[in-house]
Amino acid sequence: MQEITKVVLAYSGGLDTSIIVHWLKANYGCEVICFTADLGQEEELDGLEEKAIKTGASKLIIRDLREEFLRDFVFPTLQAGAVYERLYLLGTSFARPLISKHLVEIAEAEGAEAIAHGCTGKGNDQVRFELTAMALNPKLQVIAPWREWDIRSREDALEYAAKHGVPVSSTLKSIYSRDRNLFHMSHEGGPLENPWTAPEEAMFVLTRSPQDAPDEPTEIELEFEGGVPIGINGERLDPVTLFGRLNKLAAANGIGRVDMVENRLVGMKSRGVYETPGGTVVHIAHQALESLCLDKQTMHYKDLLALKYAELVYNGQWYTGLREALDAFVQVTQRTVTGTVRMTLYKGNVIVNGRKSPYSLYREDYASFGHMDIYDQTDAKGFINMLGLPMKVEALLRLEGAKDSGYSRPDYTRFKRD
Repeated sequence: MQEITKVVLAYSGGLDTSIIVHWLKANYGCEVICFTADLGQEEELDGLEEKAIKTGASKLIIRDLREEFLRDFVFPTLQAGAVYERLYLLGTSFARPLISKHLVEIAEAEGAEAIAHGCTGKGNDQVRFELTAMALNPKLQVIAPWREWDIRSREDALEYAAKHGVPVSSTLKSIYSRDRNLFHMSHEGGPLENPWTAPEEAMFVLTRSPQDAPDEPTEIELEFEGGVPIGINGERLDPVTLFGRLNKLAAANGIGRVDMVENRLVGMKSRGVYETPGGTVVHIAHQALESLCLDKQTMHYKDLLALKYAELVYNGQWYTGLREALDAFVQVTQRTVTGTVRMTLYKGNVIVNGRKSPYSLYREDYASFGHMDIYDQTDAKGFINMLGLPMKVEALLRLEGAKDSGYSRPDYTRFKRD
């Protein structure tokens, strides 16, 4: 390993990255440049530069990546319909490759030999950061202090900060591990480590409780172009403004809370609670519009690939040929996903009650049970005979052997309890 004279640290200003600045200087004798990606953390960015300098960094670089985040990471994932393990909309997962991409760019521009992150050795984020760095510049060294130092707990970290005079605002009362961006907010740790313990209402930051949401529903219309949301209630908006507005509308109506136990990439289960207000609305609306615009075979096959897409994103394999290939497929499917979806937001629910598109494959005259010229209902007899032919042949062979068809006499006794 080459000597490290300069390192770029992915910096949040929290307890871990604050003490990492001091630890890097003490253990590697190197200059530490901090980098923070503005992904919509809002007030969390206040005073960050002063804090980084006080903890020993030579400087802090902040880049506003909100639009790039939505355009190049959030929207493609939503277009793909990717959801990890039925519930997780991947809010943290697709933020990490973007942060790591800019971390690598800054390291190259600053002449740093290494990058560093504050991810623990048990989590998924270490993989996401490091796979991205490996894909973009494998010559850069990666320093992961949590895999090197003897700090093992929040108490240890606070003790280290006090011992070395590192100014931190965290206390033992800050029991949750959180990640926030324009798309979502995640909560882990503390009482949530017991999957039987219900989340405290005071824990939630973005969303109102469905019980406390307004008694009057909120009606909205979300407009899409090529599978990407472009406007609300007839007003065309840039991506950042659109998501900010959707977040407020959905959060006020108690929408977007998910409580799940998931399978981490590193092999253990973890319990996470997510707040994804605007993202939940877009996901549901996008599905509704696809049901109108995609043919059956394309939609069903796309649903199969969505599982793989979600797995790649969750595992930090954004910069891979397979993800690019899946994106190419998805983009073809989205060429006709243009139109408007009308929804009611009410006490935690997103209720779709209308959808329209110039590319709609739905025709009322075709779907009607009344008379029509394009479809003769007597054709159904031949279709049913052809579809059921394998089952019919199997049953005939069984009956000719003086046996039941195999399904005529179900054995319900196996369902009895002792």
